[in-house]
Amino acid sequence: MPFMMVKKEFKLVGLKGSGEFVNYGHEVPLLAKNLLSRSNEILDPTETEIALFEPKKDEEHRIGHYYVGLVVSEKLNEVPTGMEYIETNKSYITTSGNISKLEELHSNLLDWAEEQGYQRDLDSYIIETYHPMGEGDEEVQIYIPIQA
Repeated sequence: MPFMMVKKEFKLVGLKGSGEFVNYGHEVPLLAKNLLSRSNEILDPTETEIALFEPKKDEEHRIGHYYVGLVVSEKLNEVPTGMEYIETNKSYITTSGNISKLEELHSNLLDWAEEQGYQRDLDSYIIETYHPMGEGDEEVQIYIPIQA
């Protein structure tokens, strides 16, 4: 699983959720299902599902917010009721792999970042994009924001 630094722009329309970090594994997929049931309301979506996560800053930081959405091709001036348009353009460290290894992927990417001397940007969203691989498998691409 290769690691690299990239500068990347994301445009998406999504729903906002919040909760305890420990519950994200359950809450985020539920909100994603809700979003997908309304995907026909989004103008010009791509097939790519995306999630943005507020980084956990320290042990005291228990509740965070996140977005689940669909990547869109261009800036939208109108979004469906209850949804938001988000655009971000940052430097990230990134890797990808099977979603079943999500925690390991995050951990290995953070270890690599430390070895390379990258500083995390704790004021920007961690981003994951999801890519179906067939037969129920899914690949996840992880983008952790860094100080440019």
